[in-house]
Amino acid sequence: MENIRALSRPAHWLMFGIVIVALNLRPSMAAVGPLLSAIRGDIPLSFSLASLLTMLPVVAMGLAMFFGLAISRRLGEHRTIVLSLLIIGVATVSRLFLDSVAELILSAVLAGIGIALIQALMPVLIKSRFRDNVALCMGLYVTSIMGGAAIAASFAPLVMAHTGSWRVGLAIWSLLAVLALLFWCAQRSRLPAQDAKSSGNASFFSSARAWLLAAFFGLGTASYTCVLAWLAPYYVEKGWSEQQAGLLLGLLTAMEVLSGLVTPVIANRSRDRRLVLMVLLALIMAGFCGLILATQHLALLWPCLLGLGIGGLFPMSLIVSLDHLDDPRRAGGLTAFVQGIGYLIAGFSPLIAGMIRDQLGSFEWAWWSLTGVMALMLLMVLRFNPRHYARHIH
Repeated sequence: MENIRALSRPAHWLMFGIVIVALNLRPSMAAVGPLLSAIRGDIPLSFSLASLLTMLPVVAMGLAMFFGLAISRRLGEHRTIVLSLLIIGVATVSRLFLDSVAELILSAVLAGIGIALIQALMPVLIKSRFRDNVALCMGLYVTSIMGGAAIAASFAPLVMAHTGSWRVGLAIWSLLAVLALLFWCAQRSRLPAQDAKSSGNASFFSSARAWLLAAFFGLGTASYTCVLAWLAPYYVEKGWSEQQAGLLLGLLTAMEVLSGLVTPVIANRSRDRRLVLMVLLALIMAGFCGLILATQHLALLWPCLLGLGIGGLFPMSLIVSLDHLDDPRRAGGLTAFVQGIGYLIAGFSPLIAGMIRDQLGSFEWAWWSLTGVMALMLLMVLRFNPRHYARHIH
């Protein structure tokens, strides 16, 4: 933390701006799960169809990653973030006027595109502006993403209860985009000019290590997207109220925030991140097993374990990718590739889990499947020896 305190005042303002912007990158998805039963009561939705509200924006995020850096090169960092926040804000506030499944899904996809443009740009910006504090600043950035999810998941049911409308519960998060826009525009003069050139994504399609990193990020994010989409409905099926289930999801995301802050600080002590990654994966596996075997016993423990594991795994997956290359532009291109492929992989996980629920009548088999995926990722972690990075990425 001493390194963070040593940052100049303009750097502090830039980091604070990144935090405010990052708060906007999950509420459009996180608010849906706790309100799903109310939405389904108003608009006919199967669980498979409801999964599209999480799946399609994540897939859109994956596809948009591949042209996100090109857009930022053309428009510049400041204008790209302003455009993205406008897209997210418009998509979110439009939910006040939704009357059909198609309109709800369209708003989710539009928000996903805006989110992707920011997420493609931010690792490049952090790697270039905070070269000596990459792990810590990435931790703050990703933690802020999860913090936005925690706020939306916790308070969306309260907003619905006070207003009597699930549409308001979904749309109110456009206020976060307005706040971020005002702050980001006010700080424009403080942002130093930066070369936005990038080596792009094309050179990484032939790299086996880039595909391994993308698969690792995608499978890890699959656990996040499934939990985001289905944890609250799972507990509602177990007899919890929507508000209780939303607060439980809020507790999980609060643990994600805590882990996202602490884990990069611990990992920053060594360039070898493998032990930290293994501990995080073990926490996730324990959380899923608890959800299945003891849902009503120690009910608060299992979301806490999941949150601690997922919250640390998300930033660490990106940090490991950034570790592979020293040049910020190429590292940014690699993380854009990793996120692009990874989000395409993760995007289908809520749909698969929803189909499992429709066919088998329970989410428990989805949790078992994700436990197996985490075990596979433990084997993948063994490949991330930092002494061999230069050999794998040229």
